[in-house]
Amino acid sequence: MTDDTATRTRQREIASEHLLFKLIEYVEARHPGLLDFLDASLDHLGDPAHDATKDDEGVRDIARRMIVGARKQGTS
Repeated sequence: MTDDTATRTRQREIASEHLLFKLIEYVEARHPGLLDFLDASLDHLGDPAHDATKDDEGVRDIARRMIVGARKQGTS
């Protein structure tokens, strides 16, 4: 991966995460329960890798932290 590719990938990840958080915040404000629904779905989340980098719990941990962050943002 070139430096430019890594930079663009990081920028897309940051932008996607921001938009996702804003979408979650918007929906949760209008339809409370979304965050609980997402939290309950994490047992089904996994890492699709087929090599030594596969880490299902690592993926779930990131999702949990995102939900915690969204809950905190929603109370601000």
